[in-house]
Amino acid sequence: MSPIPKPFDAAAFRANAVPRLEADLPQHTTSSARLVDRGDHDLDPTASSWLTPGETYREAAVLVPLVDRGSELHVLFTQRTDELPTHAGQISFPGGKIDDRDAGPVAAALRETHEETGIAPGFVDVVGYLDGYRTGTGYRITPVVAIVSQGFRLLPEPGEVAEIFEVPLAFLMDAGNHRTDSMVWRGKRRHYYAMPYGERYIWGATAGILRNLFERAYLDT
Repeated sequence: MSPIPKPFDAAAFRANAVPRLEADLPQHTTSSARLVDRGDHDLDPTASSWLTPGETYREAAVLVPLVDRGSELHVLFTQRTDELPTHAGQISFPGGKIDDRDAGPVAAALRETHEETGIAPGFVDVVGYLDGYRTGTGYRITPVVAIVSQGFRLLPEPGEVAEIFEVPLAFLMDAGNHRTDSMVWRGKRRHYYAMPYGERYIWGATAGILRNLFERAYLDT
């Protein structure tokens, strides 16, 4: 597979990338051979065994927000505060667990985005979906891809979001900026995607979801 050179503005993304995304919500299924979803097991085949006996995947959704800056799209991220009990300080997409009050993954992603960043649903145009992503920590994430128009006001959620920032989509969709790193976790070496951007260390599920966007939208298969 080789990269497809394309402009990274909103019009080009809608014309060239969106048709390569899932038009409907992905169905989370398994087979006896392998998990259909993408996830931590892409680089660590034992990831499904990280769950404790009897533990099941918890449904979650994230928004992959592509902010339309005119000449190019930027991907918006949140950085979690250091005080959170899980994933403290990590870079994430806005999103979280799907609650009973949510009509589904899209509703959850939009609600969480509004709560975490202040971006109201009226600024968000959902254009497609990536493959479901399973994490070794027990979440099954539905990534919702959207183009976000300008004019919103950022209001980071106190106590949860330390900072909100953007990275050019062109940087993240350049395979030369993708790498695989590893760490020892629960006594075993784990491997994961990472896409460092200056002092920002984008890694784990967030980088894995971006890698899926790259493979779906920017590789000539």
